[in-house]
Amino acid sequence: MALLWKDRVLETSTTTGTGALTLAGAVAGFRTFASIASVPDTFYYFIEAVTANGVPTGEWETGLGTYSAANTLTRTTVLDSSNAGLAVSFSAGTKRAGLTRVAV
Repeated sequence: MALLWKDRVLETSTTTGTGALTLAGAVAGFRTFASIASVPDTFYYFIEAVTANGVPTGEWETGLGTYSAANTLTRTTVLDSSNAGLAVSFSAGTKRAGLTRVAV
């Protein structure tokens, strides 16, 4: 298990609720989690819900995640969120998930 620090990783997902995200492919110009991660690599992630035009809706979360299976981001530890720092129960619609760097 490696802690990854990579740039330009951004995918979409339509997963709802507080569970693991099923990743649905890279946003144009970015790469997939699968292209940089192996099960069970970890990384700091962000997730934000967006409209059909890519505008953030206000639902967001950051944390430490695990690439737990092919195209699956497990939200291991939530660090901050639009839900008072707890896991966000994401609504229906598109989410963007990517890698981020946090100050430790």
